[in-house]
Amino acid sequence: MARRPASCSGCGVNLDAFRPQPELTGPNVILRQLDGSHLDDVLKTVRDPEVRRLTGTHARFTEPLLARWLESRPEQDGRADWAVTHREDGRFLGDLALNDIDADNESAAFRIALAPGAVGRGYGTEATRLVLEFAFETVGLHRVSLEVYDFNSRARRAYEKCGFVAEGVLRDALCWEGKRHHAVVMSVLAPQWRLR
Repeated sequence: MARRPASCSGCGVNLDAFRPQPELTGPNVILRQLDGSHLDDVLKTVRDPEVRRLTGTHARFTEPLLARWLESRPEQDGRADWAVTHREDGRFLGDLALNDIDADNESAAFRIALAPGAVGRGYGTEATRLVLEFAFETVGLHRVSLEVYDFNSRARRAYEKCGFVAEGVLRDALCWEGKRHHAVVMSVLAPQWRLR
């Protein structure tokens, strides 16, 4: 017997939860508003060859362009952009976003990029869990989704630890250095997340 989809609860999405954007604190990380003060760290991250490969980033960001974009983050409605920082010393570990909010369908997209040297230490998993708790418990979303490239098995395992489930493949979605790669679409639903 096929599982019936969960019923809609109407528009119970609390977009006011994004302003002011809350600081989210875990055992090892603090998620803070991403803004112009993070320019140097974000520049290093987006210029790192491995970060560019894992995120499939072809664009080249100039310092003035990135500075304007970062300065505009606190003014954005219906999305949240956080800097992932170390709880003890405040160092920059990466950035993440909850974006493409669709209040009518109670859904959003998620993305994360860890800084060089922050990978493989559990910071991304902890930060992702903090965002999911905010998304489901505070904002009232039903679904959070992401895309991860097929060669990024470490990220996929981290997403699975947080409750994401693979639900499809975007074939040949990325052309990187002459090779084509699939993007795996993953999502986590509020009822399953709450059972974890």
